[in-house]
Amino acid sequence: MQELPYNLNRTVLIRARREAVFHFFTDSARWASWWGAGSTIDAKPGGKVYVRHPNGIESAGEVVEVKPPERIIFTYGFVSGNPIPVGSSRVTIRLEAEESGTRLHLHHEFNEAGPRDAHVQGWRFQLSLFANAVANEVHADAAAKIDAWYKAWAIPDDRAREETFRKLATPGVRFEDRYSLLEGIQDLNAHTGAAQKFMPGITLKRNGEVRQCQGKALADWVATSADGKVMMSGTNFYVFGMDGKIESSTGFAG
Repeated sequence: MQELPYNLNRTVLIRARREAVFHFFTDSARWASWWGAGSTIDAKPGGKVYVRHPNGIESAGEVVEVKPPERIIFTYGFVSGNPIPVGSSRVTIRLEAEESGTRLHLHHEFNEAGPRDAHVQGWRFQLSLFANAVANEVHADAAAKIDAWYKAWAIPDDRAREETFRKLATPGVRFEDRYSLLEGIQDLNAHTGAAQKFMPGITLKRNGEVRQCQGKALADWVATSADGKVMMSGTNFYVFGMDGKIESSTGFAG
């Protein structure tokens, strides 16, 4: 391909491991999850890249280079030829591992400035869909973990409760609400033990669906007494790490 003098660059941080992120460039089902149903990719040099956008517009190109889990390069254009024909631009995706996740670097090269400018918002939108598609897969069991988190508050044995929290949360997990400012598994475990002492028989249960976005989640809950009476209700805001464990939980009662 000839030299392409105009380029578009964008960088986003995705809270997932590099290998998990790269799968969305090599597997057609995952590729379609952020481009549109029917989109496919054959992730090998010379392999076909096909995108069927939700509005029916089609894009296509071919893979130039693949280096898992670090880099993929492919050509890109529109089947209709407007605003750029198939194969007339080049996209490089580079993934860089960081402590908190994966830094995605997008470099899209064009022959003209106009089409480049027209793709700025498109990539801003598309990479947001991409990051959520990755998060939805990495945190597919978020509801189950949140349910286990609520149930852990009623485990009477200190050691069993601590083991449960260690399976669910990072060692430095934070928990905050109007009555709590905790940091670390041991602090959390001691606090939940004290809660059972001062509020005996109270159990927590999720109320409704978990709402998840970009590795963060909202979950409503109710607190009931031993006789089934609702004593309190509220919402917790969760932040998940790239390993799927809970990094923090903030509670809002009432």
